[in-house]
Amino acid sequence: MEILKKLQSRKLWAAVGGVLIGVLMIFGIDPSSIETVSGAVVAVVSVVSYIVAEGKIDAAAVGQAAQAVQDAVDAVTGQED
Repeated sequence: MEILKKLQSRKLWAAVGGVLIGVLMIFGIDPSSIETVSGAVVAVVSVVSYIVAEGKIDAAAVGQAAQAVQDAVDAVTGQED
C-alpha cells in the first residue's frame, strides 16, 4: 500500500513531468510539442489530485457516518464497547 500512497503524490508527478520535459528538450523535440506535453501533465495531475483528495474526504465522511450509526445502534440496544 505504501507504493499507492507514493503514486498519489503531486510532487512525484511534477517531478516525472519535469524529467519528461527535460528529456524532450534534450532530443530537440519541437517546442510546441513540449508545451502540449507539459500542459497535459499539469491537467492530468490536477484532475487526479482533485479526485484523490475528494475521495479521501468522502471516505472520512462515510466513516464518521458509519460510526454515528453504530453508536446509535449501541445506545438503543444498550451495548457498550
